[in-house]
Amino acid sequence: MRTKFTLIFLSSLFWCFGNIEAQSTRDDIPKKQIPKSVLTVLESYIQILKTSPTLEEAGSQFTKIAGGGLVNESVTNITLRTSILPFSLKKDYSNIKFYAEPYEITRVNLSPNMSKQGFGESAIQGRVYKIWIGKKPGVAGMPAPISILLPEGHASIQEPKVVGIGSL
Repeated sequence: MRTKFTLIFLSSLFWCFGNIEAQSTRDDIPKKQIPKSVLTVLESYIQILKTSPTLEEAGSQFTKIAGGGLVNESVTNITLRTSILPFSLKKDYSNIKFYAEPYEITRVNLSPNMSKQGFGESAIQGRVYKIWIGKKPGVAGMPAPISILLPEGHASIQEPKVVGIGSL
């Protein structure tokens, strides 16, 4: 009885993880399909992390390209939400030194559906490009994603915005 249970459990686990892996790469696209405007925002974010002398300066610069749930609701006075600077941005700012220079895109996933991000006036919708960047040679760990939304249908927000950070 115990052997049968173990076998069923292991085969169920294999089936689950097999499906998770298949689903996680289903919407991957080639790097060459990333719009230039999305790549420009990605490059800006990486440069902000690498060149800002302080976390506060990085936060000030990042506000210009941040969107969705990373910023407050106003489109006239955009500021980062209070938890972003001391947590997500701080993590990326501290860890960017472990990533390849120049940066290396290892994987791109394009959301198949429109995604809604944020609140109030600054809420945006569009498709999200989740772009993984690789570590330096010899540095342990997996590539980390940065999510960038290409807005559609917003009256004043037309340029891509970084909507997911904190994984570096």
